[in-house]
Amino acid sequence: MIRKNLSMLEEIIAGICEKCGRDPKEIKLVAVTKTHPEEVIMEAYGEDLRDFGENKVQELVPKMSALPDDIVWHMVGTIQTNKIKDLVGRVNWIHSISKVKYLKELEKRAARVDRVIRVLIQVNISGEDQKSGCEPEQLPEILQYAAGLKHVTVHGFMGMAALTADRDQIRQQFRMLRRLRDEHRKHETETVRLDELSMGMSGDYDIAIEEGATMIRLGTSIFGSRDYNV
Repeated sequence: MIRKNLSMLEEIIAGICEKCGRDPKEIKLVAVTKTHPEEVIMEAYGEDLRDFGENKVQELVPKMSALPDDIVWHMVGTIQTNKIKDLVGRVNWIHSISKVKYLKELEKRAARVDRVIRVLIQVNISGEDQKSGCEPEQLPEILQYAAGLKHVTVHGFMGMAALTADRDQIRQQFRMLRRLRDEHRKHETETVRLDELSMGMSGDYDIAIEEGATMIRLGTSIFGSRDYNV
């Protein structure tokens, strides 16, 4: 099933990119593996997927320890300060940085293990209270703080669209994230490079690609529905 789904996704993504004048190679597919067991992840690994994402630290940590060393791990869920210490030894990307305090803790912990962690700043583009992310007006402060770090590099923004059937609304929210990214390029430094836009999941990745996504976070489209007992 995974092989078939990935083949279908490759065709769909190529078609979307052709329509909007983009190169499919610009799109990184992050396979979101929450609740999926290691054998399922290894099946996807066998199909040459290397970028995998988790929503919860307690699921990510044991998988990082158990699975191959060449996997690129993405923490895509809400982050907590007291969990950062569990991530820094192995995680490659954190998509959900929304406050200076997370950058401060991440820098401290990453320095201790002499690693550089790539992060994205999560922006609340939906306006929904239950969605994580900073407000757009907080971005300058966060980016200016990040410019002074040595063990954390900022590579762009992440956003989650509203849970709605209104695709025009979703499009406007993704467009907003791209506009914010472009507007804040003036804050770029050696350690702040705003090249990435992580947006789009299984229900809206087509719109995200059309609006400039460089990373799409897909679970159901790759693995099917989650029916494992965990």
